[in-house]
Amino acid sequence: MTTQEEFEAAAQRAQQLPSKPSNTVLLQLYALYKQATEGDVTGTRPGGFDFKAIAKYDAWAGLSGKSKESARQEYVTLVDSLMAS
Repeated sequence: MTTQEEFEAAAQRAQQLPSKPSNTVLLQLYALYKQATEGDVTGTRPGGFDFKAIAKYDAWAGLSGKSKESARQEYVTLVDSLMAS
């Protein structure tokens, strides 16, 4: 089980990754962070041509139902793997 302190430390490390991850990985990091901190997505899906906001919303919505604890653990694991590569 990942503690809140481990999660917060991983969030700090994510700001200092050795190389910029792909957009897919960035969306995964965003979605896991939001799920871990806020739970299931709220609000309506953005419309129009704001493709970045739509992608972020969809990535987060894809994690609906995942517990905050599970999202925290996956986030820390992902950041650790990115730091190692």
